[in-house]
Amino acid sequence: MYQYNEIDQRIVDERVAQFRDQTERFLAGELSEDEFRPLRLMNGLYIQRHAPMLRVAIPYGMLSSQQLRKLAEISRRFDRGYGHFTTRQNMQFNWVQLEQVPDILAELATVQMHAIQTSGNCVRNTTTDAFAGVAADEIVDPRPWCEIIRQWSTLHPEFTYLPRKFKIAVSGSHEDRAATLVHDIGLTARLDEPGETGFRVAIGGGLGRTPMIGDVIKPFLPARHLLTYLDAVLRVYNRFGRRDNKYKARIKILVKAMTPAGFAAKVEDEWLAIKDGPATLQPGHVAHYASFFSSATYAPVPDAHLGVAAAAEPAFARWLERNTRPQRQPGYRSVILSLKKTGVPPGDISAEQMEAAAEWADRMGAGELRVAHEQNLILPDVPEARLHELWLEAKRMGFATANIGLLTDIICCPGGDFCSLANAKSIPVAEAIQRSFDDFDYLYDLGPLQLNMSGCMNACGHHHIGNIGILGVDKNGEEWYQVLLGGSQGDDASLGKVIGPSFARAEVPAVIGGILQVYVEQRLSGETFLEAVRRLGPDPFKERVYAKHH
Repeated sequence: MYQYNEIDQRIVDERVAQFRDQTERFLAGELSEDEFRPLRLMNGLYIQRHAPMLRVAIPYGMLSSQQLRKLAEISRRFDRGYGHFTTRQNMQFNWVQLEQVPDILAELATVQMHAIQTSGNCVRNTTTDAFAGVAADEIVDPRPWCEIIRQWSTLHPEFTYLPRKFKIAVSGSHEDRAATLVHDIGLTARLDEPGETGFRVAIGGGLGRTPMIGDVIKPFLPARHLLTYLDAVLRVYNRFGRRDNKYKARIKILVKAMTPAGFAAKVEDEWLAIKDGPATLQPGHVAHYASFFSSATYAPVPDAHLGVAAAAEPAFARWLERNTRPQRQPGYRSVILSLKKTGVPPGDISAEQMEAAAEWADRMGAGELRVAHEQNLILPDVPEARLHELWLEAKRMGFATANIGLLTDIICCPGGDFCSLANAKSIPVAEAIQRSFDDFDYLYDLGPLQLNMSGCMNACGHHHIGNIGILGVDKNGEEWYQVLLGGSQGDDASLGKVIGPSFARAEVPAVIGGILQVYVEQRLSGETFLEAVRRLGPDPFKERVYAKHH
């Protein structure tokens, strides 16, 4: 993975010293709340419902075992012994003390980590596929390109004060596992006829208050032009994006107002002036960054006879099927450590679990881990012969729930338990759903099904692109929940549609049960839940749940 050079380290160390001074001045009363707010946000520090929350950047979701151990140590020393992985592949600490934040940032700097640009109207953490570099269907390893984007966007003087926050996702595989079409910019790797690397560029996707699927404005951008084209896009947004209304300030609103063709024309005009300028990537630049992501040493491994072990233990067979993925390197698998055990808030991970996962990465993997935007932890590069041993240890640590890609693998924001923006709690509702459907045979029969939940319309839980989406709403001071059907991420991304009036919290598990009943009764052979919803439309599901609950 990428290693800081002397300049990288100096920038991060100087930022720590700068924020320590700003915090001390604020606590001494020399800076007002209004003066301090933009300074703390530049360092990923939010004021939440109960305590400050610090969001730590995990670039494109990659962590070394050393970094994960440091996060565990920080959670013990400065928080309550756990952290929370977000849908942007970052980590949040929800119970920090303001006066200790400079100390936390100093600790992070010792392992080449920081919280820069995890908040504010700037380019946020670039996200990618959690299986980058090992995925069997990979066209191009996206990680060097993510690193190039990270270095270009970090403290970029021209793009530090955009009209609104800005999110970029990169996919390097045939299957889009990075939700590129619901990002401000979505980049999808392509190879043209002669075999040149390039990107399909989609613009103006996003969730939140006004959800939209992005529009492809450039079907093939030669990779050497990536930074000049990104410069052009952001300059057009910076110049024409609205600053008078934060609800209409995202690039998706501008693209809609200009039309995708009109926006693309403005970008093209801007780009032609800088297309072959100094930011054009030379082969040496790309090779330099690619060298940091050279594969682990994949020694040939003997046949693990997994079929025999799986036949002997059905629980191991289930876990093998749901929680591991074959790699393009023969004899190795990526293991998904599930953070969706019933009774634990989705995405939460304890200090003990972090230390265990770091130890497994060193002993059984290549010393690296990945955070998935689905809020699970990935351990790549595990020889198949070690999988049974890892399963036993993961079970002991509460990491082996065999529900990846199933109903109870819920994506969920922290909601009203923590967030001051939330209209409703999400964690207790997620737990109630998990408890109601805690039967593996039933979950396996239902097949692939993504349930996403947000506590407010900011959509941190990506509820619009869940096959089933749940949104917390406020009704006269009470918590109610809207249900959406038919959302999906990937190349056929779609936004879920609200099926009708909202439900009281206690009704939600039964409503989900009614929806699933319709699917089980009316599905065709081999048809997934999403396919059935698209074929049947919302009416049969609406009729069932509203007949029962209204």
